[in-house]
Amino acid sequence: DHRDLHSFPTRRSSDLIFGTSVAIINTDRVSGGDINKAYALTLNTGDHIFMKANAKSNEAFFTSEAMSLSAISFTKAIGTPEVLCTGTDDGEDVGYSFLLLRYIESGKIHGDYWEDFARELATMHKADTSTFLNGGSFGFFQDNFIGDRVQKNTPFENWISFFRENRLLPQFKAADSYFSSFDRTLITKLLDHLEDFLIEPEKPSLIHGDLWSGNVLADKNGKAILIDPAVYVGNREADIAMTELFGGFPSDFYEAYKEAYPLLNGYEERRDLYNLYQLLNHLNMFGSSYLGAVQSIVAEYVG
Repeated sequence: DHRDLHSFPTRRSSDLIFGTSVAIINTDRVSGGDINKAYALTLNTGDHIFMKANAKSNEAFFTSEAMSLSAISFTKAIGTPEVLCTGTDDGEDVGYSFLLLRYIESGKIHGDYWEDFARELATMHKADTSTFLNGGSFGFFQDNFIGDRVQKNTPFENWISFFRENRLLPQFKAADSYFSSFDRTLITKLLDHLEDFLIEPEKPSLIHGDLWSGNVLADKNGKAILIDPAVYVGNREADIAMTELFGGFPSDFYEAYKEAYPLLNGYEERRDLYNLYQLLNHLNMFGSSYLGAVQSIVAEYVG
């Protein structure tokens, strides 16, 4: 039954959430996002809201993010912003789409923050995933986004097939103009032999999908909060690999995670292949500065 997960409202106005007399008394632009405009709103009710906005044509950015946040919240394992609503605001000349979230007041990392975060992430990875799929064992009941690019989540029973067809293959196709004929030969070889390098997980896991340091913050109580997810049901190794791609988390995080939910033998040999997906996405979003890293990983496995 997906009704609880799908219960976030779609609205054209926050009036329906906070009452007809609600008014915004302060608006602060928030920096940090590459894709959307972000604002911290203060209402006359004393409530604080975080708002993302984009062109009306990009409303799917926000409906899919709301669904991703709701999926994480549904596991009751780890903190994530409360979804208030998504919607559109139609002006005379231009329309906007938006996502409203309960504002998270940030705090300082202290004490056992990293260990607690790791244990909560492990609990999320252990959660039942049957709610998040319409058939199959891996995927999600809708496509979503990784950055500003569509992320396919067509269900598969087999993890390796899912990773090939929904993760690597679309990214390689989109980046084809960057590759030489020799590159393409190695890419074909890699895709044809993924079973030689990857393994099926013990169980499917709901994963954040874009888990680097910029997508986790500490709230005012020093509790880890996951933001900007690109969730799907997959292999949890992909989440852990992503944490290591851009600098990594402190060793306390990895030690606590492995104690709570040990990784299968050989994870280190599979890690770069999972991060190939993220680097391909960066290549397709930001250009050729990521090409060398992509070529290096392909050669690592089949060169």
